[in-house]
Amino acid sequence: MKTRAAILFEPENPLEVVTLDLEPPRAREVLVKMAAAGICRSDWQLCSGATPHPMPVVLGHEGTGLVEAVGDEVLDISPGDRVILNWAASCNHCFYCLRGRPGLCQSFATPIWQGALVDGTTRLSLNGAPVHHYCALSCFADYAVVPAEACVVICEDIPDTVAALIGCAVTTGVGAVLNTANVSPGSSAAVFGVGGVGLSTLMGLRLAEASPVLAIDTMNHREELALAFGAGTFIAAQQDVIAILGDLTGGRGVDFAFEATGSPAVQEQCLQAIRPGGTAVFIGLTPVGSSTHLSGAVITRQEKTVTGSYYGSSLPRRDFRKYVQYYLQGRLALDSLVTKTYALDNINEAFADLVGGSLARGVVLL
Repeated sequence: MKTRAAILFEPENPLEVVTLDLEPPRAREVLVKMAAAGICRSDWQLCSGATPHPMPVVLGHEGTGLVEAVGDEVLDISPGDRVILNWAASCNHCFYCLRGRPGLCQSFATPIWQGALVDGTTRLSLNGAPVHHYCALSCFADYAVVPAEACVVICEDIPDTVAALIGCAVTTGVGAVLNTANVSPGSSAAVFGVGGVGLSTLMGLRLAEASPVLAIDTMNHREELALAFGAGTFIAAQQDVIAILGDLTGGRGVDFAFEATGSPAVQEQCLQAIRPGGTAVFIGLTPVGSSTHLSGAVITRQEKTVTGSYYGSSLPRRDFRKYVQYYLQGRLALDSLVTKTYALDNINEAFADLVGGSLARGVVLL
């Protein structure tokens, strides 16, 4: 069959919307008619070259749609099912999966980061030449063939825009608070970077009843958003952030600092921001090959903890459905997270808005 898709031929070039050939799903695979896909900085890192990846590639990893067909051995998903796509699909039986860490599954990670599906091949092609998948999803397309393990079926009637964002930004940010850090009520917290993931982190801190909650960003126009999503105080990154955090916490620093920028310098600042015994949580993806310099003496002598949070340390089949319920209960203001929607043909405009900082989250409607 044919599908229109946004393809990246080379880094530092615009995406091109072209018509590709798409093979039917094979065993343990699902054909999804895409409905919506979010604009995420992780996709942009392929465009900029910060994250190396086989090219050409169809981007998009934050999406939702309807199942059109299933391959052999798919028993728990049927045509007509509505699904949120999980970009960290897992095998459910390796060392990490059996220990409740599916985001670390190596069985799936190796072929996926080679730009393929689980069997090491692609379903996309252009004029007979293979086209790679991103995160085994490639959501910026009318249709996508994905692993069955990447599909989480939902029955609730929620907007496509909301369902798409649960597939990445919401799960990453809220999960960092509830799963990775396990923030307790009354804890003080700072969030560095209030784009889509940072705002989701603020929502997670509101769920956890953290207080006080502070937001830091280089873009002062994001103050209103940060306050609306749960921050009690906004600090412009151009100020002496560490001194201000100290003044607001009795000179100690915050219990938790969440980095949602993908900047090594900001990660280093997070270590300074937390009190002795505090925890710094790195959510953002720094450029491949970059280094973050952290003082071992400070970590040891002040018993500070530094931890990564990949996909919010989530169990997608559990957490996607939980966040859907939180949204329906009014506990997650996910409609407000969507700044603007785009047609697929306007994909480059969407990324320009992302880089320019005008979006909380943009969503492509398909």
